[in-house]
Amino acid sequence: MSGEADWVPVALSASIEPGTSAGAVVEGLELVVWRDDAGKAHVWEDRCPHRGMRMSFGFVRGDHIACLYHGWSYDAAGQCRHIPAHPDLDVPKTIRITTYDAGEAGGMIWARLAGAAETGHPPPDFGNTLPVRSLYADCSLAHALAVLKQTYLPGGKGKTVVGQLQAVAPHVWTLEGDALRLSIAIQVIGPQNVGLHILVNEGSKETIADVAQWAVALRLTLEAPVVLAEVM
Repeated sequence: MSGEADWVPVALSASIEPGTSAGAVVEGLELVVWRDDAGKAHVWEDRCPHRGMRMSFGFVRGDHIACLYHGWSYDAAGQCRHIPAHPDLDVPKTIRITTYDAGEAGGMIWARLAGAAETGHPPPDFGNTLPVRSLYADCSLAHALAVLKQTYLPGGKGKTVVGQLQAVAPHVWTLEGDALRLSIAIQVIGPQNVGLHILVNEGSKETIADVAQWAVALRLTLEAPVVLAEVM
């Protein structure tokens, strides 16, 4: 695996404001996605080395993030710098959190989890977009793609049309109708769990509110029980 394929989507850029954090899961790996006060995004393992508390429950101060449990504070490189119970301690270099490369493109925060990749390969960028929402569903990736291939999109003037689904980059698909073009970055959470990060491409005529309403209906379809034909 190299280049763009090393990058996986973990959050919409707009959903992680400066000074905030959130949890994410990619194929069972628990991550914290946080943005420092200067606006830089970070993706780490979501676990404080002290007692295993999730760092996504913590708080961001400047370019440090601190664990909610005992306040252990870590710098942008994942190194513990301050332990409130021992303020004068020269913190051992071994106390650190696993960090991953993070990048932003196409309105998404991406993480590179597979180790070192070829240098010079940024995360996928699919043009100017506006964020709609992140949608989480209890279904497999294969099922999600099968549903998207048959999904109706608003077509303008009250019409609906079947959207045309096309893979455009690793983890990224476009879904296009007469008046609407979406980019969908799919995050595989587990065998039966996916996250769909939905963005409207520039030039689409439908409003964000319209697409958000469509996304709610999509989730219900993704999680609807599969009805098997009766075997005669």
